[in-house]
Amino acid sequence: MLIASWNVNSIRSRLSQVIKWLEDNQPEVLCLQETKVSDKDFPYKNFEDIGYDVNFYGQKSYNGVAVISKEKIEDVRYGFAGELNKLEISEELHFQKRILSVLINGIRIINVYVPNGSSLNSNKFDYKVNWLAMLNKYLVKQSNREEPTCLLGDFNIALNDNDIHAPDKYRGSIMASEIERKMLRKVLGSRFKDSFRVFEKFSGHWSWWDYRNNSFELNKGWRIDHIYISNNLLSNLKSSVIERSQRENNQPSDHAPVMINLDFQKNLIEFEEEDDDIFNL
Repeated sequence: MLIASWNVNSIRSRLSQVIKWLEDNQPEVLCLQETKVSDKDFPYKNFEDIGYDVNFYGQKSYNGVAVISKEKIEDVRYGFAGELNKLEISEELHFQKRILSVLINGIRIINVYVPNGSSLNSNKFDYKVNWLAMLNKYLVKQSNREEPTCLLGDFNIALNDNDIHAPDKYRGSIMASEIERKMLRKVLGSRFKDSFRVFEKFSGHWSWWDYRNNSFELNKGWRIDHIYISNNLLSNLKSSVIERSQRENNQPSDHAPVMINLDFQKNLIEFEEEDDDIFNL
């Protein structure tokens, strides 16, 4: 089961690229961030025409998340109110469309677009801190159902120094500050594992390159797009990759897609063997 995440930085600007990528790679699930389009204008028909179910949660010109799936999308939950009492959520946190949760084939997919934060001494950074604190509450509530879970999206945080091309230069700055890293580690707790780091421990692998200063050409990137999986999916994890080539497109997003492969064949075989044992009693 291929599950992917991609900050497309405007679905209308990148629609043809996303459609081609879907047709070439055939993932079961693709989660999009920064769609920048209101729900009434989301181009859902283009995805339905190639065999995908779609659900989206967006706003004009800003933010926005969407889930595209070959299988039926069920139990859709919009925003923090999908898990928490609305009285717990400030109007400011509720207004921005940054989180969409769905159930696909028994797996909870939680698609997030974490605020950037702008700079450490800005109101936007305070918003990011508050948003991460609310995400932690959200996931604590969601964990009570013990669902196999993929938490994925654009986190706008390089969790470790090996997720930045020049860690000494950026350590302590936005997307690499200790408070952001500490809060994300609290969100993940012991429940989630970074799928990419299961396979690749070293630096040099990026998912985002600034449009400025020839960052992509000079390979000066950050790894801020992540797919975290709950421990009860870890034995099914077969691979985790960054689709760097998509950053080479004409007029690309500044992010590349990231993707994992979950193999459930092993579970099926184990179940069949248990079934045989029952009949042999």
